[in-house]
This record gives sequence, C-alpha cells and structure tokens, in this order.
Amino acid sequence: MNNNLEQLILRHLLIEESFMRKVLPFIKPEYFQGVTRQLFLEIGKFVAKYNKLPTIDAFKIEIDQSGRYNDDQYTAAMEMLPSIFDDVSKKADKEWLEDTTEKWCQDRAIHNAIMESISIIDGKHQELTKNALPDLLQKALAVTFDSSVGHDYIENVEERYDFYHEQEERIPFDLEYLNRITKGGIPNKTLNIALAGTGVGKSLFMCHMAGNILSQGRNVLYITMEMAEERIAERIDANLLNIPIDQLENIAKPIFKSKVDDIASKTNGKLIIKEYPTGAANSSHFRALLNELKLKRNFVPEIIFIDYLNICASARMKAMGGSINSYTYIKAIAEELRGLAVEFNVPVFSATQTTRSGFTSSDPGLEDTSESFGLPATADLMIALISSEELEAQGQIMVKQLKNRYNDPGKYKRFVLGVDRAKMRLMDADNPTEGVVDDSPAFDKSQVNERFKDFKME
Repeated sequence: MNNNLEQLILRHLLIEESFMRKVLPFIKPEYFQGVTRQLFLEIGKFVAKYNKLPTIDAFKIEIDQSGRYNDDQYTAAMEMLPSIFDDVSKKADKEWLEDTTEKWCQDRAIHNAIMESISIIDGKHQELTKNALPDLLQKALAVTFDSSVGHDYIENVEERYDFYHEQEERIPFDLEYLNRITKGGIPNKTLNIALAGTGVGKSLFMCHMAGNILSQGRNVLYITMEMAEERIAERIDANLLNIPIDQLENIAKPIFKSKVDDIASKTNGKLIIKEYPTGAANSSHFRALLNELKLKRNFVPEIIFIDYLNICASARMKAMGGSINSYTYIKAIAEELRGLAVEFNVPVFSATQTTRSGFTSSDPGLEDTSESFGLPATADLMIALISSEELEAQGQIMVKQLKNRYNDPGKYKRFVLGVDRAKMRLMDADNPTEGVVDDSPAFDKSQVNERFKDFKME
C-alpha cells in the first residue's frame, strides 16, 4: 500500500503542476524509500533549476546523467516512468490527494523521528544527544501543508479590507472608559495586566470584572495564588450581592442562598475559583486544569483571571537557577500565559506589583513594573491603578494607560473610576476626566535658564 501511494504521489508531482507547487516544499526525500526516493530527488533538482515540470524524455536524460543509480535502480526507474507519464488525463481527486499526501508525510515524519530517537537512545547517533529527542518529535508532529507564505499587499487587498471591517469578538467591561480605550472590550488570545501597589486594588479590580462577566452569562475561571478560594468568592459575593464584605457573615443562610440562587437564575455562566500554593503553579498546571474542567465539569472558560502573575512559576525555567535573573524569569511566565491564551482562544487577565518607587509615585510608568520589564513587553494591554489620600476621600481610583495594542494609548491616557471598597465594586465616575491631566508637564527651560544665567565655570 505504501509503495503504491508513493508512486501515486510521485506520478502527480510529475504530471500536475498545481499539486507539485503546493506539496513539494513540504515533502522530504527521506519520506520515500528505494528508487522512488531517487526519482523524487530528480524532480526536486529539475524544478529547482528550471521552475517547471520535465517531459518524460527530459527526465530520462536527467537520470542518465545523474550517475546516482546502480543497475537495479536504473532498471526499476526506467520501468516505472512509462506508467507515470502514460495518459496524464488520469488524475486523482485533487482534495483527496492533498489530504492523503499530507497524512502520509506526517506518518513518515513520525516514523523517521522514532527510528532516529531509538538510534540516539542506543548511543549510535553520530551527532545528536538525548536532549534533542523532544525537538525531533515536536518537529515531526508539526508537519503540515501550510501554503501561506505571507500577506501579498496587492493581491490580498480584499482580505485586508474585510479584516478591517470584521467585528472581532470581545468581552466588554461594565465601565464606559475601559470600553472606550479597548474599542469595546478584551479580545481573545491576549494577555492583559493591571499594575498596582500593595493594597491599591488589583484583586478588587479583577474580582469586580469576574463578577460582571459572570453576570453577562459567560464562563469565568479565576485562579488565585495569593488568597484562599473562599476569600476570592467572598469579594465576588460582596460585589454581586451588593452587601458590604464585613456584613456577609451576618446574613442568615436561607437569605444568603436565596440571593445567590437569584444571581444563578439571571445568568447561564459559571464561575470556577481554583487555588494554588504561592509560586507553585505554572502554565502546565493551568493547561491540565482547563482540560480537566472540560472533561469532568463540561466547563470551558471564556476568560481566565490569574491572581497574580509574579507569584506564578515558569514551566520552562527554574526560579532558583543561578543563571536565571528576574527579568528573564518573569518574562518567561508572561510569554507562557500569553501562549496559554492563544492555545485556548481566551483572554487572560492578571496583575503585577509596582516597584518600591512606583508604589509611592502618583504617576507610575512601565519602568515601575516590579522585577521585569519583560512583562510589559509581552502584554497586550497594561493599565496602572493609582490611589492617593485625595482619591480615597472622593471614593475614586485612577486608571492610567501604560500600553495598549487595541487603541491609541494617548487617548484617555488617564481617567478615574468610582470605587466602593466595602462592596468590592467599581463604577463609572460622574466626571471621569475632570481635573485629570493626560500629559506630564512640559520641561520649563526658562526656569532653568534663570537659575543658571549667572553661573560661570571656574
């Protein structure tokens, strides 16, 4: 069967140009066996040189001049050629042939990778060590006929226009200005970060969002490594039940259950809160959790909150490794979480701490990200949450855009939200930009000139 399939593939490589141009870049000589491998090499050599298919006569001459065939191989090749070029109108179904050829390439790639792995394990391989095994198998499993070689600016004008006008799926906020800066909410396959100092409101912000998105009828997964599952649920209870957090324990059980049942009746979504020990879980644990929730609970989240990024572990690096610094380690975690978002087609929202100087600053920037500047380099959206005695007195918290791949970060650079810390709730402020200056004050050169006008060098 394999021999017949190899000859069928070889035949269509020689008689059907569209098939040849689509699959030839992905087929390797080692996928073939015996004389068909030699003939495939001749095809590749001819196409590379002349950029077209050979006639039977030209192909025979190329074989004669190659000098790579022994007597048995030459005889087998000459016997095979007439059946390959005979009646070129007899062609297999194009779609079936392409699918079958792709599967054959995948099977051959995996077979060859396993055989090479055995050689490495036995210590017979001349070049590779056991460290190469994962890469070998990963490359074999990744074999596919991806014909895309880039976006043609002229040819793909219609696709580009459609892309500009398609409505990207987003999860909206219940806060007007957050929707404005994100063009309507958070898209899938993204990593979004809230930067704040200790006690400013990172968890409050994420708990408010989680509660609101649940109310939208969406599935929410909240992963916590800072607080217990029950403490996160308590904050979301305060938010959704509209009850101060310190009064939850005073509610009678029937009333409490009735209020939660009322929330359940108004949403089709579910909220799962999962706790991990601080610094002990990484993206591999989260991936396993997602697969387990899908299998055991039929639960597929539409957004994932991780509280918070800096106390996750990396799946690729050891935290205590002598050569690993905090920049590299935190950046690795950010990349792994963004990869998780892409893999499961969901937005991931997390948080990070400010540095010591950022904690006391009224205007933190990207440089105030704790431990690693690699985090903002990886994030799609990054906002700072800022609090002060004045803002606290007015029941407000300030939001500053630090990075935004969804919109112009200079638009609504800073704005305020109302905050009810007792009920763990955020709300739109009456005048969100009143008194908020979007740009840092300009450097006043005149004052500098005045101060130093009489200064003379000794």
